[in-house]
Amino acid sequence: MNHFDLWGEPAHVDPLPILARMRSEAPIVRLFDPHQGAPEWVVTRYADVVELLRDNRFSKDKRKLPPRSREMYFRVSELDALDKHMLFADPPEHTRLRSLVAKAFTPRRMRDMQPRIAESARWLLREADETRGSGGVNLLEVFAFSLPITVLAELIGVPLEDQPRFKAWTNILAAPPDFESLRRMAVEFQEYLAEFIQRRRAEPCDDLTSALIAAEEQGDRLSAVELMSMLFLLIAAGYETTGNLIANSVWALLKHPAELARLRAEPSLLESAIEEVLRYCPPVKNTIGAYPLADTKFQGQVIPEGEKVVASLLSANHDPEQFEEPERFDITRSPNKHVAFGLGPHFCLGAPLARLEASVAVDVLVQEYPRLAFAEDPSNLRWREAVFIHGLNRLPVIW
Repeated sequence: MNHFDLWGEPAHVDPLPILARMRSEAPIVRLFDPHQGAPEWVVTRYADVVELLRDNRFSKDKRKLPPRSREMYFRVSELDALDKHMLFADPPEHTRLRSLVAKAFTPRRMRDMQPRIAESARWLLREADETRGSGGVNLLEVFAFSLPITVLAELIGVPLEDQPRFKAWTNILAAPPDFESLRRMAVEFQEYLAEFIQRRRAEPCDDLTSALIAAEEQGDRLSAVELMSMLFLLIAAGYETTGNLIANSVWALLKHPAELARLRAEPSLLESAIEEVLRYCPPVKNTIGAYPLADTKFQGQVIPEGEKVVASLLSANHDPEQFEEPERFDITRSPNKHVAFGLGPHFCLGAPLARLEASVAVDVLVQEYPRLAFAEDPSNLRWREAVFIHGLNRLPVIW
């Protein structure tokens, strides 16, 4: 069943050749995920991915699935209280939740954070500079993931001393070592969020949590469980997505020194450069999955009721039918209609914040650290073994 191995060592070195073969030979194919122990349909061509993301025959809501599917794909019941958010909802419930969150997650709130993001980025890099040895540092640890968790803590209103716990929880969520670890994480995260929300209800502050508590749409508000689930989503998704976007940006620029030099010479290309990173090495390789509620014919394939279907965002972003010379990294690429943040009703609400953090982080690194370079042969680096995240295991650099 698993003719195309997306889970083996070659995929951790470079998944693009496998995905190119899939686009050519089997653009919609049923594989078997050895980690989940369940079948998974993978859609790889750009046009098909766009159609899938807009197709309302596929549900995100596990409550609508037959029992067999719920048992296969959702084994950790402790996560139930943390998934009442818009990522696992269909319209009209998804529309309702997104409208409420958008009331608090405003563009102005994001823009106001830019000076603090830059300040945090410089502080983290100074700290790393003081402690790094002659062999350099792992940029993932000292900067790429430290910056988003710092920003999220401030945005949500979480005390800075709780950052290590959040980092540990989200690491487990992105790449669970086993189901028992996932269960423990879910229980600890729920207990923490429940207590934190209770404090914010009693003492509102100028933070996103208080704004979510106050958000109202036509007399409707987020329930206690929905609020906890939404904070969980913002923390987990914001941390992993942005951390990988920052690291992938550095990796791509260092791999292409001519483009790095071009960006240093023309800082105005920063926004375009981040968009090209999002296309070339997106921080999320697959969507979380959707499920047909009946046997469904999609592009000539009949997908059985309740079987998981994922869109390969990484593959779609390298489809030569959509992008000219897709394997070329070009920070001036235009047009650049990538699907790194999804598409349609489930387009990532946090995309502006991820773009902002990545832009600030890359700008500081590129302009203020002219000697930034790989600390070892980049061919030694590997992509993480994660369900949907596309990020490196480590990123050793010197400056």
